[in-house]
Amino acid sequence: MLYYLNGLFVGLLILSNILAVKLFSIGEWIVLPAAALIYVCTYPLLDVITEAYGKEAARRTVLTGFMAQLFAIFFIWIAIKLPAAPFYEHQESFETIFSAGFRVTIASLVAYLISQNLDVAIFDKLKKRHGTKKLWIRNNASTMVSQLVDTAIFISIAFYGTMPLGVLIGMIFSQYIFKFIVAILDTPIVYALVALCRRTDKTDKTNTITVHN
Repeated sequence: MLYYLNGLFVGLLILSNILAVKLFSIGEWIVLPAAALIYVCTYPLLDVITEAYGKEAARRTVLTGFMAQLFAIFFIWIAIKLPAAPFYEHQESFETIFSAGFRVTIASLVAYLISQNLDVAIFDKLKKRHGTKKLWIRNNASTMVSQLVDTAIFISIAFYGTMPLGVLIGMIFSQYIFKFIVAILDTPIVYALVALCRRTDKTDKTNTITVHN
C-alpha cells in the first residue's frame, strides 16, 4: 500500500505544479491557483504514510517528491528549448503554460521542503504522545500548522516587493482559510486510508506467511 500512496503523492505534487498557472476565485475576496485544489491533498496522504508506516517512510516520500519536482522542472525546460516543428503553432502558448518564473519556482521548492517536513515532525511528535488514539488531532494540527507555513513562505518569497504588504497578507490569509477548511474536511478520508493500509498490510503478511509455509 505504501507504494501506491507514494505514487499518488508524487503524481499529485507534479500535477499541482503544472496547474499552478490557472487562477480562480471564490466570491470576491479569495483568489487561488488551481494547484491549491490538488496540493492540499498531499498533506493528508503524508499524514497517512506517517501514521501507518512511520516518520522515516514519510520523510523518504517528501524527498522523493522533491527529486521528482527537480526532474520535472529540468525536463520541462528541455521541452521548452527544443526547436518547434515548422508546422507547430503553439510554442508561445506552450512556454506560457509550462514556464514559471525562477523566483516562483524557488518559492515553491523552499515552501514544499520546509512545510512537508514540518508536517511529518509535528504529526510524529503527537503520535508518540497519543499512540494510535486521537488521529484526528495530529492530522488536523500538523496539516493546519504546516499549511500556514507553506502559504506564508511561498507568497513571501514569490511576491514580496512586487505588491503592497497588505495585499500579501491578504493573499496569505485568504489562501490559508481555504486550506484550513480542507484540512478539517479530509479527516474522515485519513481515517479510511489508515484503516485500509493496516488491513491491506495485514492481509499481505498473512499471505506471505502462508506461501512460505
